[in-house]
Amino acid sequence: MSAGDDKGAPPDDPWARWRKPGATAAVDAEKRPKRPADTAPPAAEPPRARAASAPAPRGPRPGAAPAPRKEARPSVPERPARAATPAAPVVAATLPAGLAREGVRLSKVMSERGICSRREADLWIERGWVFVAGERLTQLGTRIDPAAEITISKEAQVDQAKQVTILLNKPVGYVSGQPEPGSTPAVTLVTAESQVRQSGDPEFKPWMLRNLAPAGRLDVDSTGLLVLTRDGRIAKQLVGEDSQIEKEYLVRVAGTMIPDGLKLLAHGLELDDQPLKSARVRQLNEDQLHFILKEGKKRQIRRMCELVGLQVTGLKRVRIGHVKLGELPTGKWRFLRADESF
Repeated sequence: MSAGDDKGAPPDDPWARWRKPGATAAVDAEKRPKRPADTAPPAAEPPRARAASAPAPRGPRPGAAPAPRKEARPSVPERPARAATPAAPVVAATLPAGLAREGVRLSKVMSERGICSRREADLWIERGWVFVAGERLTQLGTRIDPAAEITISKEAQVDQAKQVTILLNKPVGYVSGQPEPGSTPAVTLVTAESQVRQSGDPEFKPWMLRNLAPAGRLDVDSTGLLVLTRDGRIAKQLVGEDSQIEKEYLVRVAGTMIPDGLKLLAHGLELDDQPLKSARVRQLNEDQLHFILKEGKKRQIRRMCELVGLQVTGLKRVRIGHVKLGELPTGKWRFLRADESF
């Protein structure tokens, strides 16, 4: 390579021979040391608001069938606002004569009038045997005007005739109610052989013993009149909470009565922390008292006598209401007659 070819080229530029004229100045500029002004960063541009970019819609997958085009639905005109409908006035339904929404349950009215017991009333209502103001009622729980007219059908009257009531002269040693261990219930004495027959009595049938229950208690050590009945009206009349039926007793006693004992027996004693109802008590002789009570707590007369210093040695019930024991022999029974009532 001749010295003329290298003339004017920088001695350290191996590519000088291939450069175009003027390129040497550029190379010299690159090799020239930079000044501080040359290295200063360009002036910062004012920040630009970055527009929110929506994601690019995805295209169909390769090989996927093109989605069917949805047809534009025709625009539906808006419905006009519906005018508010005025509320219908509340009209009270007209109830048949005798019925009342705020009245008294039919079965209760029947029981209070003595037509039958509540249990019997419910049974008759279900069977359609009860009429209020001439209308047949079959719905349990129906409320009526307490003064409404109530009638029952012939079927109910026949059914009621089967509700027999038996009067028994109970001997000592028999319990009046549920049998206790080692005791015998008084109802076992009611047999065809022990019946005292009366004119007009129905024929005794074993089914009459079904649901036959004592209406009131008589202690195992006591004797006298015991009422056994299938009639709920009579049971309520004799042992109901509001019963005012009198029970009369002859009582044999031993011991010495405390001063004013008769007055205390008549009024002023308490049993089970409750005052007793007033009673009528008189002394027949030195060992016999006569009691008339309107209640019947367990062993009441015996406990009353103990409070005044006496011990009961014998007790006999001779009357319940208007029905008397009379000449009925001990251990015998008879039907309550149609002309009798308590």
